[in-house]
Amino acid sequence: MWELIGFINFHIYPTLYLSQSLFLICALLSRSLFLASSHLSPSHDLPYLLLFLFNPYSVPPVLALLVPVFSQTANLAEANASEDDKIRAMMSQSNHDYDPIHYSKKAIGPPPAQYICYRCGKNGHYIKHCPLQMDKSVEPPKPVRTSKGIPQSFMVKAEPGTKGAMLTSTGEYAIPAIDAEAYALGKKERPPFVPREASSSEDEADPIPDELLCPICNDLMADAVVIPCCGNSYCDECIRTSLLDSEEHTCFTCKQSDVSPDALIANKFLRQVETYWKQACCA
Repeated sequence: MWELIGFINFHIYPTLYLSQSLFLICALLSRSLFLASSHLSPSHDLPYLLLFLFNPYSVPPVLALLVPVFSQTANLAEANASEDDKIRAMMSQSNHDYDPIHYSKKAIGPPPAQYICYRCGKNGHYIKHCPLQMDKSVEPPKPVRTSKGIPQSFMVKAEPGTKGAMLTSTGEYAIPAIDAEAYALGKKERPPFVPREASSSEDEADPIPDELLCPICNDLMADAVVIPCCGNSYCDECIRTSLLDSEEHTCFTCKQSDVSPDALIANKFLRQVETYWKQACCA
């Protein structure tokens, strides 16, 4: 057994090393001829030589030496190479933008065509480069609220400029029937300098439970939604405004960034409790 191993080490391996050395020399000569015919400067040779020196039993083929040059060639149709080499170079060029070395946490360069700034509602720039953010005198447009989780039977059609109007799934604007009645009645202000009655219904009313209070406005939640990062519930308008006002869409409670306002989920249970609480207080 040991004699066989010694024979392989002293006779077969030197022969393989010599043949692979000749193969590498031929590959480098082919590369030099290609560079001379293409009028390109030789580069990227050192990694292939180091690869051969540290691992002489896996010599890179000629294609591995030529593909980096093809990838830098602007017109592959005029390159002096075979069709297979051109196809591989084309595939290398098509994947160049998605190489892991180009990955970055922060967005670099122009935004995609489908990106829309949440502050001004226009595309062509990121929210941190929004012109409205630079000019404090211009008031940013208010974001359009959507009627997620509210049945159509509870909604009343309204004009786009109506107070409390929300965009439905059909593309029309509507307002909850309860809110429409409240807006129609209006808020009744108490006359000034009138003493409060001791037996008023407001004093007898139970305080709002902490579970129904919005952490931002500390009032009864209106159109309660759940944020996916920490699972807390807020008023729909409060949490959307908080996310859009922060540069990196940071959560109000857990401070997690990159939380999209479109990811908010309607809390149907709290909305039902909110409706019941309003009806109980008005009764």
